Amino acid sequence: MKLNHYLSIIRYLAISYICFLLSSCSNSTKEDKDHLVFRYNEYSNIKSLDPAFARNPSIIWPTNQMFNGLVQFDDVLHVQPDIAKSWKISEDGQAYTFTLRDDVYFHKHSQFKTKDSTRTVVASDFTYSFDRLVDPKVASPGNWVLKNVKSYTAINDSIFEIKLKKPFPAFLGLMSMRYCSVVPKEVVEFYGNQFRSNPIGTGPFKFKLWEENVKLVLRKNELYFENDEKGKQLPYLEAVAITFLPEKQSEFLQFAKGNIDLLNSLDASYKDELLTPSGKLRKKYQDRITISKGPYLNSEYLGFYLDSDKKEIQSRLLRQAVNYGFDRVKMITYLKNGIGTPAINGFIPKGLPGFNDIPGYEYKPEKARKLVKKYIEQTGHKNPTITITTDSNYLSLCEFIQRELEKIGLNIIVDVLPPSTIREQKWSGKLDTFRASWIADYPDAENFLSPYYSKNHTPDGPNYTHFKNELFDQLYEESFLITDTKLREQLYSKMDSIIVAHAPIVPLYYDEVVRFTQKNVKGLTNNPQNFLVLKRVWKERKK
Repeated sequence: MKLNHYLSIIRYLAISYICFLLSSCSNSTKEDKDHLVFRYNEYSNIKSLDPAFARNPSIIWPTNQMFNGLVQFDDVLHVQPDIAKSWKISEDGQAYTFTLRDDVYFHKHSQFKTKDSTRTVVASDFTYSFDRLVDPKVASPGNWVLKNVKSYTAINDSIFEIKLKKPFPAFLGLMSMRYCSVVPKEVVEFYGNQFRSNPIGTGPFKFKLWEENVKLVLRKNELYFENDEKGKQLPYLEAVAITFLPEKQSEFLQFAKGNIDLLNSLDASYKDELLTPSGKLRKKYQDRITISKGPYLNSEYLGFYLDSDKKEIQSRLLRQAVNYGFDRVKMITYLKNGIGTPAINGFIPKGLPGFNDIPGYEYKPEKARKLVKKYIEQTGHKNPTITITTDSNYLSLCEFIQRELEKIGLNIIVDVLPPSTIREQKWSGKLDTFRASWIADYPDAENFLSPYYSKNHTPDGPNYTHFKNELFDQLYEESFLITDTKLREQLYSKMDSIIVAHAPIVPLYYDEVVRFTQKNVKGLTNNPQNFLVLKRVWKERKK
């Protein structure tokens, strides 16, 4: 009761204050404050602000503003210090020793029984945070990040040591994930499960208000430890305001009116309004909007559930026919306005070591027809039918594939379901063919190969297709033991070639980060993981 009463008071005071700060008490007040507040919309909503549950971009984006880990990536995916100012790796690649900064403070909270209601981060805070990550009672979807960790120890307040069960060259990349953020024991244990809506971290912005399904507000952290190149303390902004309009068309209209600063998607409902067929910003928006593009570590694909009892799914001939049977270049040009790269290679996207332009599937309709004909001759199955399950956002792509594949003799059914239903049924093996995305958790090609390792079959891992191949498994396991980057890349390419040959998936395209911002937004950069980093962003006053 005391906790609920306390939360009610906090929420009431927060709402009152934020309304005073951000709402339009008068037009002049709103204009005076506008350049201090960055606004964006999260159409898919946010289920938690606890970094232990940051499994998708909708949660990663806000938690990225509020939390820090041992290391971080820069915009070109080089590992940089974060709370750890330096680290050493043992010769066998199994021990990592991190030296922590001594000037990182948690956001202020009454549970810190100090004069300033805060305290510095020490190594034992990472011990607690990692213990929590793997605690079955917490049930974090990120507990897999530490599955190769043998032990972690706070040697003293400033030294944190991690020992691995076996070498893993991409380990530092894992430590950059929001799952591995440091959280304070006092506050987490005070709130319990309600830490999800009362987050306390160390990031450039601190939690202020969350009206679920309405608005989330973050405020500048006056204790943040990072400075810019000129010595000025970050962040520059005073606040971040996030709305939750569920429709992308409504989001676009708010952006077009200037009510939000960022549009981070290219939905079919408005793509032609914004872009020309060649992917350039239309003239009427050029004086108000900035477009930026960059590589995105995201492979879009169709997946086949190979444990299906359907003959069509079990047949490599038909899976290859689907791969050959539609024009990816045409699809990107006309349905994506040139945004993205046709996936005519493997599953590993461009921009990652191990890509190497391996031969994949180009548009070969005659070959596709022959494969379908061969399947019919071998099985006597005269009307091969495949059902593709997708959500409404990708319906136009799947309908394009449907029309193309019907020309080669396949009967294609497109089934549209909500994204949440697709995720659930994909995990439980109830979808024969499904459209999906694989976005890199960390920038190493191994991340794009783990979904095809046989020991990762769902529900124990992310192998949604239930693909199994002994040589693939052997190479995958060998890759962890190789410290030579070039040799490891060669193994990655071989594994990707095996995936192409057996066709458990249909690679569609390698995505691009495409962001639209208001002209007065400055300092917002792209990165191949499409993470939102706002600590160096500022807004010019509108004239």
